[in-house]
Amino acid sequence: MVDVIDRILDKGLVINADITVSVAGVELLGIKIRAALASFETAAKYGLEFPSGTNYETAAWKEAMVGKENCPQCDKRVATEELITIGCPWCGWISAKAKAIKPPA
Repeated sequence: MVDVIDRILDKGLVINADITVSVAGVELLGIKIRAALASFETAAKYGLEFPSGTNYETAAWKEAMVGKENCPQCDKRVATEELITIGCPWCGWISAKAKAIKPPA
């Protein structure tokens, strides 16, 4: 169950529904529903709109706006800049650029 929720938040889930009530071919009522379930990061990446009054200055929102990539070794999400210049804090993987910058011990 945790894996399913993690995948939905990572990839996002959008449900679109158009409901119409017609009598004798005359549309009496039309309802359009759009629901989205995603993490802040995924929603921001795809440009989903947030409710008015959303505070974009929170730490969580700023964290979501940082570009991230998966580590090639452990597949954890790490800030792109950190991954390229330092390496992965989770598994210790070091990028070629970081190896070139660091003098050998």
